Amino acid sequence: MLVLAASLSGVSIHPRARLHHLGEVMKTLAGLLLSTMLAMNAGCARTDWIDRTLVTVDAMGTWQSTTALWELNLVQEGQKVTGDIRHGGLESSIGAYSGPIEGTVAGDVLSFRGKAGGITGEMKVSGDEMFGTLTVNARRVVTLQRVGSPSGPASPPR
Repeated sequence: MLVLAASLSGVSIHPRARLHHLGEVMKTLAGLLLSTMLAMNAGCARTDWIDRTLVTVDAMGTWQSTTALWELNLVQEGQKVTGDIRHGGLESSIGAYSGPIEGTVAGDVLSFRGKAGGITGEMKVSGDEMFGTLTVNARRVVTLQRVGSPSGPASPPR
């Protein structure tokens, strides 16, 4: 009679019932701890938002490859870069190529693509030199040097 009355009032006096309840609490705490660790780890796997948005280089200007096969004319506004790219056509696998490009600068890396597709690039900018890869039909390692100011819109008068 005592056991029945105790269980009806919601109080369990059986030791196994207490252990079962303790086990459920431990499972819940372990699950919360695991979820927290996974969430923190996922946040650490990505680069810092400052590194992804900080612009540390100036990509404006006219850039030519050391062999004068490639030329980029770039205008930069913050992270955003627009302009055009031309290829002289001496490389038989590409032929002559020109077109508008758009891209972004993150840290010291310029990433761009042709507005009509067909070309992509990722270049590390260091002062008046940039080097990296251009992909048109195949991936090529290219070094470019700044040879002039941009031919984009003039700066507003002060």
